[in-house]
Amino acid sequence: MEELPHLIIDLAYILIVAGAVTIIFKKLRQPLVLGYIVAGFLAGPHMPYTPSIMDTTSINDWSQIGVIFLMFTLGLEFSFKRILKMGLQPIIAALLVMTCMISIGSEVGWLFGWSDMDRLFLGGMLAMSSTTIIYKAFDDFGVRLQPFASKVLSVLILEDILGILLMVILSAMAVSRKFEGVELLNSLMQLGFFLLLWFLVGVFIIPIILRKYKNYINSETLLIVSVGLCFMLVVIASSVGYSPAFGAFMMGSIMAETTDSERISKSISSLKDFFGAIFFVSVGMLVDPNILVEYWLPIVVITCAVILGQMTLGSLSFLISGNDPKDSIKCGFSLVQIGEFAFIIASLGESLGVTSKFIYPVVVAVSIITTFFTPYIIKFADPFYKHIEKYIPKTISDNKFSALRKQRSYAKGKMNLGNAWKTLLRGVFMYAIIYLTLCSAILGAVYSSLLPLCRQICGHWYGNIVCGVITILFLSPFVRPIIIKKNRSEEAKFLIRFNKFHRLMVHILLLLKFCIGSFVVYYTINFLSPLWWLWNLLISIIVTLGIVYNRRVKLISIRIERTFRRNLRSCEQTSVLPSYGRKLKGRDLQIASFTVPGNTKWGGKTLMQLNFGRTEHIHIAAITRGLQRINIPGGNSKIYPGDIIEIVSDQEGLRSFQNKMLHDVYLLEESNALRNTLSIIQVSISNSSPMCGKTLMDIDFRSRYNCMVVGIEDEKGNLQVTQAQRKFQAGERIWVVGEEADLTMLKMGI
Repeated sequence: MEELPHLIIDLAYILIVAGAVTIIFKKLRQPLVLGYIVAGFLAGPHMPYTPSIMDTTSINDWSQIGVIFLMFTLGLEFSFKRILKMGLQPIIAALLVMTCMISIGSEVGWLFGWSDMDRLFLGGMLAMSSTTIIYKAFDDFGVRLQPFASKVLSVLILEDILGILLMVILSAMAVSRKFEGVELLNSLMQLGFFLLLWFLVGVFIIPIILRKYKNYINSETLLIVSVGLCFMLVVIASSVGYSPAFGAFMMGSIMAETTDSERISKSISSLKDFFGAIFFVSVGMLVDPNILVEYWLPIVVITCAVILGQMTLGSLSFLISGNDPKDSIKCGFSLVQIGEFAFIIASLGESLGVTSKFIYPVVVAVSIITTFFTPYIIKFADPFYKHIEKYIPKTISDNKFSALRKQRSYAKGKMNLGNAWKTLLRGVFMYAIIYLTLCSAILGAVYSSLLPLCRQICGHWYGNIVCGVITILFLSPFVRPIIIKKNRSEEAKFLIRFNKFHRLMVHILLLLKFCIGSFVVYYTINFLSPLWWLWNLLISIIVTLGIVYNRRVKLISIRIERTFRRNLRSCEQTSVLPSYGRKLKGRDLQIASFTVPGNTKWGGKTLMQLNFGRTEHIHIAAITRGLQRINIPGGNSKIYPGDIIEIVSDQEGLRSFQNKMLHDVYLLEESNALRNTLSIIQVSISNSSPMCGKTLMDIDFRSRYNCMVVGIEDEKGNLQVTQAQRKFQAGERIWVVGEEADLTMLKMGI
């Protein structure tokens, strides 16, 4: 008999333990993440009373795949456009919260005499609150739609992307073992270059491929393609010195801008759950009780630092960013835990070999403790605010910061000198950065691949000429926008008409843009040409002018930009929520869509029976059922499980509707009882039976007995489908389906 590999045996054991433990945690209404960690501890080498896995190396490899899938799905839920629409308020709050918690973690590490790397990584771990745990807590309390909850979720999204940045910075510091500002700035610039390049190229290419071959891509193929693209960028990111998690996140954020993002999320969810479970199980395997006993004091101190730090400094960060005191306290109290991202940062430090062995289990212990206290602290936010409300100064409670911000946002809508310059410079800077990044990528690819090939085929100088011509052709659609974009914008026209000084400044800006575009061409020509630099400069200016006034280059450039914009907006254009919902943005009334649960008690009931307008103060704008859409449904329209309902109401009405929808469902025990109520029996018809000589229609069988005759058994025991017009004869046996009570009454009546 062939012996099974240790990996299969270990995997079977892990999954059995994880399944049993998570069922218990589900019954206790605790996060599954904690269940996986406990299962890993039970299956790990540090638990002497249970069997242990034999091959930890393979399990660790699988856990790395779990990290990749977790970061990929996190990227699928992320959107750069969403960050831009958030404004400065959540960005300021996220930066302040993370800065405060990193400082607290570093100070706690210094207090215990830990190394610089341990302190840095500990600070990074404490700065990352758990998105999964907070989502679950908000759903359990029914506060997901409250204003403070949306602010918390916005900050969590920003913490995730800043966490990626933090991982890159920590990796760079771990490799160099230095903390010099120049090296850090260089690392950040390289990160920004690759992040922007991958996003631009990915958003331009991937949606085109998916659209072109959509007839050949079913769910299975889409899964293979998306996972393949994810691992491709993981390999590329690793080859240029970044973590695999960064590459997976970037590909997820790219795929999030496609029309198939929702299908990809659904198709990959099972893989993410499976490998993610293995990752969290591997986290639990690293928990050593001896280390926990030895480092009990740091665990207690770090736990108190996380809870008190988020409750005080976190709330203060939200207050400084412009929130009112009540929402600020609720937001700060909601972040009092660390979770999955902290584990990823911990595993990064361990894989790089720069953190001590005790850091990982200590952080896991802190995560478990803070997760346990999170629901109670969220509940404590309201009583705490009521207790301190009388001590809050009136200037703060009146939220002067928010009023000032609203006044400034209103002023932004008017065209004035300051706004014109700000908008113009922002647009010029954005286009310059985007197209210079693309030009740099083209030059890097040409000099590393095309130039050696041209020299090999045509010789050195002829190869340089051929390579130079090809390079200029590739660069021209990206050089032209650097020079032309925003030249004829409304802001530029306004400033030119304003007075002579601003007209002169605008022309200087246009000249500066031309110099930047010419420099790209000059750098290419000067690198390949043996001529004197002055001749190369003159040639560059002539070539740049030719690029600017060439109509073919103009058409290609416009086509590239339009394709990119269309790809970037394609996901918005196909979203479930209709465009009319965006017109209510920023107002008291809002539009939201809800999916009716499969175990709802509303199934088959009409809107008149449910009477949402009177009880929940909402309006139902539309009901989507599969490919059918019912606009402005009437009172006789029915609700069925799986329907997507578009609701118009204020925040309180939406929250009330969601709570009612989640409350009006059958529990598991009730659902099982409902499924087992029908039964089937055999009944013989006697001469005295009221059915003898009559049809089902004659006696109105269904209405009279609330049962259904499904067949008639002949003399040979064969069942035949009965007809409503057939007369029953004495001695025949019929099979009847119904509920137990009705069948009992039927036996007595027949």
